[in-house]
Amino acid sequence: MKFIPNSTIKNEMLDEIKIKNIDELFSDIPKEIRIKELNISDGLSQQETEKKLAEISKKNKSFNELTSFIGGGIKSHYVPAAVKSIISRSEFYTAYTPYQSEASQGFLQSMFEYQSMIAEITGMDIANCSLYDGVTALGEAALMCSRINRKKTFLIPSYLSFDKKSVLKNYTKGPEIKIKEISFNKDSGKIDLNDLKQKIDDDICGIYIENPNYFGIFEDQVKKINEIAKDKNFVFVVGVDPISLGILKSPGEYGADIVIGEGRALGNNIDFGGSGLGIFACKKEFLRQMPGRIIGLTKDSDGNRAFCMSLQTREQHIRRARATSNICTNEGLNALSAVSYLSWLGGYGLEKLSEKNFENGQELAKKIGSIKGFSLRFNSQHFNEFVIKCPINPRKLNIKLLKENIQIGLDLTNMHPTLKNCILIGTTELHAKEDFERFVDLLKEASNV
Repeated sequence: MKFIPNSTIKNEMLDEIKIKNIDELFSDIPKEIRIKELNISDGLSQQETEKKLAEISKKNKSFNELTSFIGGGIKSHYVPAAVKSIISRSEFYTAYTPYQSEASQGFLQSMFEYQSMIAEITGMDIANCSLYDGVTALGEAALMCSRINRKKTFLIPSYLSFDKKSVLKNYTKGPEIKIKEISFNKDSGKIDLNDLKQKIDDDICGIYIENPNYFGIFEDQVKKINEIAKDKNFVFVVGVDPISLGILKSPGEYGADIVIGEGRALGNNIDFGGSGLGIFACKKEFLRQMPGRIIGLTKDSDGNRAFCMSLQTREQHIRRARATSNICTNEGLNALSAVSYLSWLGGYGLEKLSEKNFENGQELAKKIGSIKGFSLRFNSQHFNEFVIKCPINPRKLNIKLLKENIQIGLDLTNMHPTLKNCILIGTTELHAKEDFERFVDLLKEASNV
């Protein structure tokens, strides 16, 4: 215990707890498994530490050095300086979730505005003030569906990413909710409605779809899926890319009961994969089953406008058996980024941003599809992501292009037998025409073997 600076104090402490030496503190550990010492080098000074970290960081390449076309839902979007300035203020710069007595009126108002904007773009009656990320929002949605109708089977598309399936499995393990996967059509990349109908039984609590889906494809069968859900009396959950809602109908317009999504694209940086922002909204009849917290508008004792936490069905506030979730630290700072970004963007700006992402997706897909040996894997309309079939192994292709500071799409070879040598490519408003041209030229060169 080198951190005790004075041996006299150490001896006083030992006397107080009536032991002779520090080793007696570990007497309950069998001698045969005790470690005499740890092989830890001496500490470094601050200057030495900074130098070492700088050397390690050189092994990585930032988005400023790479042109990335990786799809899979997480892509880099432009974050305006105004957003960065707002979230850098000391009043906001914490991920801690304050309780009512600790929350400032300014922060509560920002969360109220966030909820209002999310409800508006999703077409839902109410939204909470964020969950951890889009993946855990799916887990919470599955639990909520089961609470609503007391059934134990949740339907998902088979094309969901591994991370979503893994987290969903963990969320539903305790409550013993069964997960059933629905196949996708091998030509269109959309949900196979025939397979969906075959998977339905009397124990379905809800169905989850994504629009655009994991392949970037627009699910234009949403009304039919909603009709099936309503006919069989289970909950219809839709996952969205919020950027796409500038041009797409809101899920509320085609009958969604719950809307979730990853809100990282709304004014948040990628930051090595985290943290995210879990969007969660629903119809008002399911309000009491919603996880997380809801901020409301009221009046104080003097009749002035005031904001408060009007719904807090977390296990920290009510009996655990009645809690809708145990979420603690919500993504308050990320939600603040989102509301600042949407305020900066405005409705017209969101529409134009969505159009730009759509147009870039069409242009890049057309250019790559025209290269000899490359082709679009699915014959459906897509947003800013799409699947390309390659003439050579995607891993080899990626190694070649990384040398030119370009990241190609996500390799889907191990995802499904029909997706061998397929990559999921993503583009955003950050990509310019010259980025596309250089990417296409390098693809031609790399595949010419």
